[in-house]
Amino acid sequence: MAEEEGEEGQQQHRLTPPDEPAEAAQQDYSWPMIRFDVPPQRAYHFHKQFGTDQKPNNFLKGVKWSPDGTCLLSSSEDNTLRVLALPEYGGDDSANASSSNHGSQGILWSFRISVYSFAANLVVTEGESVYDFCWYPLTYPLSCVFASTTRDHPIHVWDATTGQLCCTYRADDDVDEITAAFSIAFNPAGNKIFAGYNKSIRVFDVHRPGRDFESHSTLQGNKEGQTGIISAIAFSPTHTVMLATGSYCQTTAIYREDNMELLYVLRGQQGGVTHVLFSKDGNYLYTGGRKDPFIMCWDVRKAVDVVHKWSIRIYFDVEPLGRHLGTGGQDGLVHIYDLQTRQWVSGFYAASNTVNGFSFHPFLDENCVSIWGFAYDSTTNGIDSGDGGADLDGASN
Repeated sequence: MAEEEGEEGQQQHRLTPPDEPAEAAQQDYSWPMIRFDVPPQRAYHFHKQFGTDQKPNNFLKGVKWSPDGTCLLSSSEDNTLRVLALPEYGGDDSANASSSNHGSQGILWSFRISVYSFAANLVVTEGESVYDFCWYPLTYPLSCVFASTTRDHPIHVWDATTGQLCCTYRADDDVDEITAAFSIAFNPAGNKIFAGYNKSIRVFDVHRPGRDFESHSTLQGNKEGQTGIISAIAFSPTHTVMLATGSYCQTTAIYREDNMELLYVLRGQQGGVTHVLFSKDGNYLYTGGRKDPFIMCWDVRKAVDVVHKWSIRIYFDVEPLGRHLGTGGQDGLVHIYDLQTRQWVSGFYAASNTVNGFSFHPFLDENCVSIWGFAYDSTTNGIDSGDGGADLDGASN
């Protein structure tokens, strides 16, 4: 408690979203089509910084690309968040970067190229286990920030360049003790933080750090709604007033952002929902749960029946074109599914054990450097081939 009071006592730096989001450099840019029939080549490897004496069995909990694609953020069992920048964006290039020459033939890569590992640019150690983390959706000219929530602590917002604690957002219970959020997400406009708690969602204004928030119960007066811990939050990329929340009580709900009106409650997940993600066009919602062998696809225009389900239960992502979904597996494979045909397309070895985190690079470009580089169809963008998309496995080490 004394520590948290000290945090509140320091000068809080306000998060101020830019007046207008930066526009794309080329408005007429067209995404190249990734070729998943060609095995990807590994370009970079991050390994050595995750092994510590305090946590010899340390493992990754997840990875997320920054909005501008220059770096990624990881969370691990040692209560640590690490910002990892690729060498051409200021990362550590002292190690040999020729790991891509080893390819991805089988699980032997984990032994053959373990010596090729880049150091983290920034390390932030939290006091307790990290529940969730997310990037600020808008990019500042000289810096970017991310938020984290940990057990028995308020929500922290960190400067991803300096590691400075920018501000905190705190919720207390009935006896004035800190209540930690289990999930967090910035809204697309970047002016609010939505945080999931037990049977409630609290909304913080990023301009007002501290204890001010709006609280919304996930249960309606007629007891309709979501019970249990709100474990995942995602916003629609096209319908700006819509968000989805997942609960450990096996339900997913869709709300209006402006007034938190409950629109739908989706039931059918076999386990507690741990991940929710909208399609690029905002028409479909993908949900996954713990101890649940399926990723479920819902049509949010109908929100009645499950459109399809895939037999994978690890964190997943949709590539920028919106055509393919990628997810890790317990067999060390990354699996790619076609969202139009709803069929498995391809897979490749990414780790010698479970791949529990997967994320596509936020944009595709011929100058983009990827962790795993896919080939892509030259007919769609006038390019022969190269490291089109990018993803990172969060394999346990």
